[in-house]
Amino acid sequence: MGRLVPAVTRALDILELFLDGDGTLSAPDIVRRLRLPRTTVHELVTTLAARKYIVPVPGQPGRYRLGVRPYQLGARYAEQLDLAAEGQQVARTVAETCDETVHVAILEDTDVIYIAKVDSTHAVRMVSAAGRRLPAHCTSVGKMLLASLPEKELAARIPDDAELAGMTPNSITDPVALREALAEIRERGIAVENRESNPDVSCVAAPVRDRTGRVVAALSISVPMIRWSEERRAELEELAGKGAADLSERLGHRSAA
Repeated sequence: MGRLVPAVTRALDILELFLDGDGTLSAPDIVRRLRLPRTTVHELVTTLAARKYIVPVPGQPGRYRLGVRPYQLGARYAEQLDLAAEGQQVARTVAETCDETVHVAILEDTDVIYIAKVDSTHAVRMVSAAGRRLPAHCTSVGKMLLASLPEKELAARIPDDAELAGMTPNSITDPVALREALAEIRERGIAVENRESNPDVSCVAAPVRDRTGRVVAALSISVPMIRWSEERRAELEELAGKGAADLSERLGHRSAA
């Protein structure tokens, strides 16, 4: 475990003081309660105020309350927590229907992170875990999420000269070829992975939207090649689409009639 940074620890100690009492504090209050030097407290308070973690209390000179930034962080945490919890429930329902491994994943930079997973009951099944991170361009969920990005954002994350690592011989490692694949995914609304992250597994994925219509995750169904066929793929595409729509509805999304 790495070394704790004293300045960060003290700043967090100050923020946590606002959880008690009436939610307002002055610099002398902080000095007294944390037993820190006045100069240190002044510098930390100035920094926190500049970053909008705390703001002056109107009509009370020298006193501060929490600002908008902690609320924004808390809202994002709640959003992710709801997504993971609801995603796990929907993944379980989908897995019970098809008896294959189901994932829900989010995009972080150019990787996907699995936030929910339900295993197949078959002896031969995909081995993975919630919390695992994989290159987005090698997975069905990742390609679905990349395809949902605005063109400028996609170009910023994966420029034409990007070096894309392959996980199997089937992985797409050429950015131009990836853009062509993403254009097709965007048109179909479904992503398919043909043994691109695991030589023995293929997957399908569909987009999950929040109440604003923004794609915030993708739901996938992973199938070992011994149970894969074009007929099975079509069935799973439909099921993944329904599962993703169910999760989207739970997140407040209402599809157009």
